[in-house]
Amino acid sequence: MTKFLILALVTGLGLMRGQALKQPQTVTAQNQDYVLGPDDQLKIWALGFEEELKDKTIRIQPSGFIDLPVVGRVKAAGLTTEQLEAALVERMKRTVRQPQVSVEIADYGGEPVSVLGAVNQGGIHQLKGRRTLAEILSMAGGLRPDAGSSIKISREAEWGPIPLSNAKADSTGRYSVAEVKVADILSGTSPAENILIRPHDVITVIPAETISVMGAVQKPGAFPMNTRTNVTVLEALAMAGGYGPQPSSPQKAKILRATPGSLDRMEIAVDLRKITAGKSEDVILRPNDILLVPVSLPKKAGIKIAESALTAAVGVAVWRPF
Repeated sequence: MTKFLILALVTGLGLMRGQALKQPQTVTAQNQDYVLGPDDQLKIWALGFEEELKDKTIRIQPSGFIDLPVVGRVKAAGLTTEQLEAALVERMKRTVRQPQVSVEIADYGGEPVSVLGAVNQGGIHQLKGRRTLAEILSMAGGLRPDAGSSIKISREAEWGPIPLSNAKADSTGRYSVAEVKVADILSGTSPAENILIRPHDVITVIPAETISVMGAVQKPGAFPMNTRTNVTVLEALAMAGGYGPQPSSPQKAKILRATPGSLDRMEIAVDLRKITAGKSEDVILRPNDILLVPVSLPKKAGIKIAESALTAAVGVAVWRPF
């Protein structure tokens, strides 16, 4: 009798922020490598054991084994369906001449995956079947507005190295760690970056670095850089809605920049009027810089307002959204 291989995978299809659809679909060479795990439910047919296995759904136990009539306990977790078929054939050779077996996944169990950082629904999500990085991010509600430019992935060594060019072992040797650019996932231009996620992976969407704009502007506050590698003072001014209704002294603007190893900030004078007029270079801000646009007021009042603005600016710079 010719061997029939029936392998129907129930998989979730979805794009970022899309809904997962559960439906049977035709097996392809691309999804035959699904690794079975605890709580997966199987339909197994075997020549010579039709009656014993008829209409039975067999669940993989937490220990990773399945119990079959006549055959007994067989290790299933960690194998593909094809590998499990081969293992069952070897076991059945003891009682059946030229045994033939086919395996179908009736339903998937779940394995935990942690999604942390700048996502809308962070926490532990259940990995059922084959899921890509983009699909897992969708399950976590998508990215928050303050998401940065990179995603870090940590994987237990037993699942092998992460299939990315920058993957490396951590200092303990127990994990493989790698990084993916958010832009590559969102644009779809680098499909190889949209890797399959494995059980117990930890996915961290790094929150964006921020710059702050304070003083005589429309919307003072902290602004995430997101996928930007740099922001200029004019771009920062635009983020803050431009100059506010109060009188300002743009020629006396300054950048307050943190000094490594110190609580003090260095001051860098910038003349926004000259930069706007194209008479001076548009200065690039660093992460956590504060652009202060002074309010133009009488001398005594100006001193008090400047002190208040500086205090508020430093407070904003310390706060980081996560």
